[in-house]
Amino acid sequence: MQRLIFDEDHDMFRDGVRRFMQAEIQPHIEAWREAGGCDPEAFLKAGEQGLLCMWADEKYGGLGIEDFRFEQVVIEETIRHGDIGLFLSLHSRLVAPYLGHLGSEALQERLLPKCISGETILGIAMTEPGAGSDLAGMKSRAVRDGDDWLLSGSKTYISNGINGGAFVVAARTVADKPHGIGLFVVESDMPGFSRGRNLKKMGLKTQDTAELFFENVRIPADNVLGDPERGFYSLMHFLAEERLISACQEVAHAQVAFDLTMDYILERKAFGKPIGAFQNSRFMMADMRTSLDVLQTFIDQCVLLHNRGELTAELAAEAKLYASELESRVMDNCVQLHGGAGYMDEYRISHMFTDARVSRIYAGSSEIMKEIIARSIGLDERKLSS
Repeated sequence: MQRLIFDEDHDMFRDGVRRFMQAEIQPHIEAWREAGGCDPEAFLKAGEQGLLCMWADEKYGGLGIEDFRFEQVVIEETIRHGDIGLFLSLHSRLVAPYLGHLGSEALQERLLPKCISGETILGIAMTEPGAGSDLAGMKSRAVRDGDDWLLSGSKTYISNGINGGAFVVAARTVADKPHGIGLFVVESDMPGFSRGRNLKKMGLKTQDTAELFFENVRIPADNVLGDPERGFYSLMHFLAEERLISACQEVAHAQVAFDLTMDYILERKAFGKPIGAFQNSRFMMADMRTSLDVLQTFIDQCVLLHNRGELTAELAAEAKLYASELESRVMDNCVQLHGGAGYMDEYRISHMFTDARVSRIYAGSSEIMKEIIARSIGLDERKLSS
């Protein structure tokens, strides 16, 4: 399907990103999967190509490009020629904007150039062992100590947790308010900060995921992001883009799975003819092709709305919900069409299947997305039950 969202500049940019991924990322994917995380040098190389934090001001070394379509290209080419577990966009568009929009001038001058170059890899730490989507259950605490804050607690399932050099950490600052949360930048060399083990996961093997611990970590005033009692609302502000990023990843991942499967069913034969010649295969592929084209058109529209500042949290939830659900369905179909080969790790579709399973959980589970959407159409349980 021809996509009308991109112009010549995006196409030229895509060619460069593709060449970079094929030369610098693709050859290392298997080794990174075995190691349980990418080499931090991948971020340095991406930084050299200008692929990190492209939105950042030129005075920090950025390109000053706000157009999300360029990030969309990076996402798509990373997944097609690299691996979905290489979370360049988490670093660039999910975490770094907290620094860029809420950080002090001193913090931005110190950290943003290193984020843009890839020297400092970013992560965000919200999830706790006993509190995932329920931020009201957060137990990490930050208390004032003069102009500084003392942060204590633990976080888990943190992406870029091993390689990360700085983390945006959410912690409770007002004990009697469920939304009394602050956001703090913890740098890895701060006393009291430590990492746990690199967590073993079902999928996303190229993504390092860790536990983080904070024991009276002293946070200077310059490392406080915005109002230390209104961090919850800052998190809500950035969630629409987070879910758009997730949706872009999921549809790109599913597109690659479809293409790999098309190649396989045209080459592999059964009963003397290609698997693709059987009606069941043709109908499955036709159904997936249609669904993917419909989803891609919707997500491209969401990207254009986001560029105009008009993407709502509810629409982003719809994109994330449908993309993650369709990605899982496509992966399951594609493994089935591969037959026994689809269960073997030497075929990419095998680990793509397990990589995709978390999509319906992170960045807000499918159940949370449905709740957001239901409320937006007037089906709010709290109001209807009162």
